[in-house]
Amino acid sequence: MRANTVPNYDPVFLAKTFKTNTTDQNNNKAARYPLPQILCITSYPPRECGIATYSEDLIAALQSKFTDSFDIRICALELQNDANDYDGKVDFILKTDHNNSYRELAQTINNTDEIHSVLLQHEFGLFRTNEADFIECLQSIKKPVIVAFHTVLPHPDDALKNMVKTIDDCASAFIVMTHAATKLLVDDYDIDAQKITMIPHGTHLVSHSNKQKLKEKHQLAGRKIISTFGLLSSGKSIETTINALSEIVAKEPEVLFLVIGKTHPQVVKNEGERYRESLETQVKALQLEKNVLFINKYLGLQDLLEYLQLTDIYLFTSKDRNQAVSGTFSYAISCGCPIISTPIPHAVEVLKKGSGIIVDFENPKQLAKQVIRLFKNDTLRKNISANGIHQLAPTAWENSAIGHALLLEKITEENIDLHYNIPPINLNHLKHMTTAFGIIQFSVINQPDIKSGYTLDDNARALVALCQHLKLTHDANDIAYIGIYLNFIEFCLQPEGYFLNYVNETLQFTKQNSENLADSNGRAIWALGYLISVGDLLPEDFVEKAQTLMQTALGQVHKIYSPRAMAFIIKGIYYSNKRHQTFENTLILKHLANRLVQMYKHETDSKWQWFESYLTYGNSILPEAMLCAFLTDKSPVYKEIAQTSFDFLLSKIFNGNNINVISNKGWLHNDDKVKPLTVGGEQPIDVAYTILALDKFYKVFGDPEYLKKMEIAFSWFLGNNHMHQIIYNPCTGGCYDGLETDYINLNQGAESTVSYLMARLTMAHYFTGEKKKHPINFNATRKTSSKKTFLYKT
Repeated sequence: MRANTVPNYDPVFLAKTFKTNTTDQNNNKAARYPLPQILCITSYPPRECGIATYSEDLIAALQSKFTDSFDIRICALELQNDANDYDGKVDFILKTDHNNSYRELAQTINNTDEIHSVLLQHEFGLFRTNEADFIECLQSIKKPVIVAFHTVLPHPDDALKNMVKTIDDCASAFIVMTHAATKLLVDDYDIDAQKITMIPHGTHLVSHSNKQKLKEKHQLAGRKIISTFGLLSSGKSIETTINALSEIVAKEPEVLFLVIGKTHPQVVKNEGERYRESLETQVKALQLEKNVLFINKYLGLQDLLEYLQLTDIYLFTSKDRNQAVSGTFSYAISCGCPIISTPIPHAVEVLKKGSGIIVDFENPKQLAKQVIRLFKNDTLRKNISANGIHQLAPTAWENSAIGHALLLEKITEENIDLHYNIPPINLNHLKHMTTAFGIIQFSVINQPDIKSGYTLDDNARALVALCQHLKLTHDANDIAYIGIYLNFIEFCLQPEGYFLNYVNETLQFTKQNSENLADSNGRAIWALGYLISVGDLLPEDFVEKAQTLMQTALGQVHKIYSPRAMAFIIKGIYYSNKRHQTFENTLILKHLANRLVQMYKHETDSKWQWFESYLTYGNSILPEAMLCAFLTDKSPVYKEIAQTSFDFLLSKIFNGNNINVISNKGWLHNDDKVKPLTVGGEQPIDVAYTILALDKFYKVFGDPEYLKKMEIAFSWFLGNNHMHQIIYNPCTGGCYDGLETDYINLNQGAESTVSYLMARLTMAHYFTGEKKKHPINFNATRKTSSKKTFLYKT
């Protein structure tokens, strides 16, 4: 990976390298270059049904994450007498009760070269009157078709089984939303398991706001809230809860049961409001008017998520034994609701390991007993809530979009090149974690855990990140936070000239400070040096304080032999020298760099070009420090070791279009004959340090391979990892603490969040317009047509 040319900052070059979309994603598609099109056949809002809402959320997630990978086109399902206003969001309409409409749709799909594949949301009721036309349409389509089954019925008769087998003959792949549905398709319908992908029903990320504040906002303070939501119909068995309510209220008089949602439009069409009125009559007969509230309207997403977050217990009482999946059920759990549910397959699958409680169908006695039990046990409610959040975390719409995109890429034989959109910069969680004293070390999910105290490590990194942000945006609001982190570093400096790392919630140094402080001291010097480098944007007293602290600390660095600590110190001096170079500091830099040179020469051989006999944590900072030493001193040996060691490291952690940083579950040793594939134990900080180093190496040597690896590494945060799940939470602005073998640690502590921010702010140097989301793309060529044809609008 050697290139002796300087970086190419030509605008045309950068435009080819980082694809930026400065126009609105939905309304200005014509401004972008031709992309393969995915046609989604589905019911769609304003039609009111579960699949319509599901598809709207899924399409929004796909467009948000993969704007620069493909275009979504929508074919809405409706009846001939329907006249829905789709506000320009729909490209086709399939009249499901009109046979010619099916033929015309198949012809249009086949004749439109830009349509590469079809994603069909399937529910048998959608095509009930014209099933033969639906099958004929599928058989006529010559493009790959993915069929997403929202219902898979057990024990099919011959007619149903034959229909599904016919669909199987036409489909390239199936999507189901539960493992139970997968098993049914394989066992009852003889579908090849290799064709089936399980992608759970998506859920919305929420910030888990304060429950009591939300109750006050919605005039529900002082009430114990149980709730259910969704389009109302008799299948939801709301009467089961009302029948249980008298017993519940006798024990918990503050209970209020919220029945959220309009009556299902098909129910209104067939029988009016008879079911709702029967429930209201039942409430009056039981004298429960003060304990039941019908919210008979459509709630916007934000209001709905707030009602769910203020709910103390969520009830799912469907009496449909064959209901495969429920979006309302999933949304409630993802919002942290302790849930009691009837045993539909979806609930049985999800509510395990303490994630919820199962009760029998239409059994008010059981329901009342469990509701009372939960209200009497705050700890149990909290545990069920936390377990449910962790259980449903993989179902975030962002992860659902990744699963769909990977399947689309597969069935189109890689005619789709996936490029993850870079989210906007978001400092919310960093600020949420910061007190007047410093940034708190840990969080529980996204709530700061003050009992974990503070560390110098985290506050030093936070100082670097906020200085990066100030340099990028010139946002004056950053200065107050920079002051907080700088003052924390000053607090940790001891009279002897070294730093302590751990501070508890009462602002006392802890016993943890007895050992292993070298790296922390190095990080503090790095942060101080970086602040000095952006001193023109800061108050002069900030710079003077940083210089004083740094010079005091540098008096002790001759005692430090940790390679990473020395590397951090080299970086700190390098950045400080950019604004305030001193001969004495440069001598210290050279002294430490020469130590690293000796370590490198001692350990390196023909197959191992590294500073130690093993690769551990924070590896990228070592070659980056050598590069900083070269930029300061121009010594050729520093440059040679920087390049050789960095390219060696990259060869160990990059595999094609993936990064797999050295795991904390096992270091890589020189005598390892073959590197074992260690899955899990990957930390955001190691990915972030790799991105910072790649940025510096690209700017010095101009090798586009470094730039490409920056995209790959950053996409690790966005879902390009072995779990195919997001590590960065775009809702909170926090970053999850780690990628494990089969789960993601959802806590969003300071180290991971600040590490992500440092990486994200580094990526910002390569494109403009930070108020927009920007995808980046390193491919020089596209596997798509050179000509773009837009489908007609309804």
